[in-house]
Order: sequence, then structure tokens, then C-alpha cells
Amino acid sequence: MHVSRLFLLLALVAGVAGCGSGDGKPAAAPATTASATSACQAVKAPAPESRDASAPSKPLDATKTYTLVLETNCGVFAIQLDQKQAPKTAASLVSLARDGFFDEVAFHRVVPGFVIQAGDPTGTGGGGPGYQTVDPPPKTAAYTRGVVAMAKTPAEPAGTSGSQFFVVSGADAGLPPDYAIVGKVTDGLDTVAAIDALGTGDGPPSQPVVIRKVTVQES
Repeated sequence: MHVSRLFLLLALVAGVAGCGSGDGKPAAAPATTASATSACQAVKAPAPESRDASAPSKPLDATKTYTLVLETNCGVFAIQLDQKQAPKTAASLVSLARDGFFDEVAFHRVVPGFVIQAGDPTGTGGGGPGYQTVDPPPKTAAYTRGVVAMAKTPAEPAGTSGSQFFVVSGADAGLPPDYAIVGKVTDGLDTVAAIDALGTGDGPPSQPVVIRKVTVQES
């Protein structure tokens, strides 16, 4: 991959009106507080590794609701997947989660007041599962707090997804409808806020934030 996903949104942020300050950066985020920091247990960053996975061979059961429960050293949060808006991506994330693809993977990018991003076992922002899905978002897509969408490079078509996802941690990321919206955080926004508070700019958080395990719940 020629363009690192570490900068998947950086170029876009510079061009989004009202998204940040005059220098094109997201608006200054709240400083990390002692309470937010203490909410996260100290852990070692996982060793970078490449992981390959197989694309799911069949869609999810459309009559069921699928929720991903992410256990991190900063707490737990749940993502209810949106099959209607991103069926291929939802099926991919469920398959990856069941295979343990996300276990012991760090949040490699935390931009305070903007997004927290994970899903890359290499930790470089350029890794993925070895395949892609495409679920173009609607033109009316809104990337507001708690929305979970998929990372891609600027060169890839709208809605392209691998394994990297981001959770919008600010009120409104102000992004164009380029990123597949795969779901929304339905529980644990306080955990998202604790992770967001560790951001120091556009890059890794001030201390490792690791996904210990992702569990798939069906209802």
C-alpha cells in the first residue's frame, strides 16, 4: 500500500470547513485529565505483526442484530453493526472478530476530539486482513459522536474497507461521505472518551491502548 492509513483522514481534515482551526487541524481537544488517564490500566504495546484472514463466504443473518463488544485496558464499549447500511463490511467485521483478528491489537491513532482508530495488527496504519469489501455510504452520511466507520486511503473508492475502523469521538468529524459507516457505539462512550483523552495530536496515544478481546453478540 502506497499511502499509509495512519494519515487516512489528515488530508481530508485540512479541506473540511468548520472542522477545526485555521491551520486545517482538528480543533484543540481537552487536555488529558488525571481521571481519564487513571481509567486506563498500564499495559505494554503488543508486538507488531502481520495477520491475514479470509473474507466471509456468506452474509450475516438479516433477521439478527450483531454487536461487537470490545474489551480494552481503558474499559469496554459495544458497537451495534448496521447491516442495512454496510452489509459486506458488517459480515467482514464479525468474521474477523470471531477469528480473533482484533485481539491484542492497539489503537494506533488517537486524534483528540476527532477519532480513535484501530484494527491494524502491524500498528503502522498500513495493515489489513488481506482483502477488502466495499459498502459506499449514502451522500447524507454523518460522522457524529459514536459513529463507527471504516478507514481507507484517499486513493481508494468510497466505502472501501479492510480491518481498520475509527470511532468518532468529537461531536461531528465533519467528514465527506467517503467512509463506510458500519455501526454505532451503543454502550461505553465513557470508554471512548477515556481513549480520546490520551491523544496528543495525530498519531499514537500517550500510553498504549490495547483491544484485549472482541466478542460477537447476536440477538
